[in-house]
Amino acid sequence: MGWPDPRGGPGPPAGRRHPGAGGCNKQRPPGPTDAAGRDDRRARGGRALTEAGGSGRGRLAGKVAIVTGAGSRGPGLGNGKAAAILFAREGARILCVDREVERAEETVALIRAEGGQAVAHAADVTRAADCDAMVGAAVGAFGGLDVLHNNVGIESRKDLLDTPEDEWDEVLRVDLTSMFLATRSAVPRMIARGGGAVICVSSVAALRGHGRTAYAAAKAGVIGFVRSVAVQLGPQGIRVNAIAPGTVWTPMVESLGEEARERRRRAAPLGTEGTGWDVGWGAVYLASDEARWVTGQTLVIDAGLTLTTR
Repeated sequence: MGWPDPRGGPGPPAGRRHPGAGGCNKQRPPGPTDAAGRDDRRARGGRALTEAGGSGRGRLAGKVAIVTGAGSRGPGLGNGKAAAILFAREGARILCVDREVERAEETVALIRAEGGQAVAHAADVTRAADCDAMVGAAVGAFGGLDVLHNNVGIESRKDLLDTPEDEWDEVLRVDLTSMFLATRSAVPRMIARGGGAVICVSSVAALRGHGRTAYAAAKAGVIGFVRSVAVQLGPQGIRVNAIAPGTVWTPMVESLGEEARERRRRAAPLGTEGTGWDVGWGAVYLASDEARWVTGQTLVIDAGLTLTTR
């Protein structure tokens, strides 16, 4: 069964969360309404899932992209899966990379069901040899490389005194070192094409102090890496930018439960629940020629959360 195509119809009214945000095929029944007759799921996610994928205007036509972390951890829509689907809908050919190839294959199947071009590839992007092989696979399948979307990441929710050294090392290795290794492998191929775009997923945890010591440090490191490398690669026509998502609801945080989900939704000024689609659209912009004069920047996608006090 393919991912619902937004071009088939208008979908439900704005102000309800995406029906598939917490599970690719799970549909939640309507909840009780309040006195104003509004569904209790109001404002949880903007447009409906059937609208979220976009119009496919060919903004990435002719481009070859690698999306790391292109699978989802269980049922649902992760940031990488959403970005890969949207890249393909906008005309790019995608190498969908995941450490668990079955996850990448699921994303590829969704893309191909819509007529897009994608190939699955297994890689551990914390290993230099795997990153080199990943780039080689993209070039072998599609003839070059224009876009690298560094999306791999893991969480740590521990404070300073609770964080063991091995967890600190693992989070920095996955969330930061992977982006260094993947970018280093990709850049020579982008230079050969006359330029390209690198996108690295950071987090609002890098911008606000609130526990999660290792995770926040790694994600702040991503922003520093992006700024440094953007200056180095600008003369070669390669743009490097970051995305800092807010409290997006994805399979990675599904275990937090519904109470936490509601708190997260209400925390930001917009009062709506973000999903992988929202982060994916930011990646489409940064990968496209619309962002031709944008580099070294961090695009915050958080419903206004970082504008508020604690």
